[in-house]
Amino acid sequence: MNKDIVGYTTGVFDLFHVGHLRLLQNAKDRCDRLIVGVSTDELVETYKNKRPIIPYEERIEIVSALECVDEVVPQTHRDKIASYHEIKFDLMFVGSDWKGSDLFNQVESELSEYGVSVVYFEYTHHVSSSLLKSTLQAIYDGENSTS
Repeated sequence: MNKDIVGYTTGVFDLFHVGHLRLLQNAKDRCDRLIVGVSTDELVETYKNKRPIIPYEERIEIVSALECVDEVVPQTHRDKIASYHEIKFDLMFVGSDWKGSDLFNQVESELSEYGVSVVYFEYTHHVSSSLLKSTLQAIYDGENSTS
């Protein structure tokens, strides 16, 4: 009997948009079981110095509701090797904006020792949570500057 291929990806998934959806759908197309780590509010604060707009519990609910997602787990740290030992995935899916970075060159090298491949998906340049936030902030600032 063949073992199911387990895929894993992580994200904040704040202001969920089509780029998030496409990454998760493409990931599911490459594995039998897709596990998604959703970053906790506390974790996001440690490296972005701000809380997500959408609370963790709601972000988990949104990602869990997707047909392409088999399981959602909290991402409480950013150590991909520790995550491998906790979850035992076969493929890790990442946006192409990380490809070639020092961090992911090291992650790829370490995961390959366990037979795990890192698969990069094209980053959706025309939409991102950061872009959405800055656009909404500009609209808010514009409306409040005229009052």
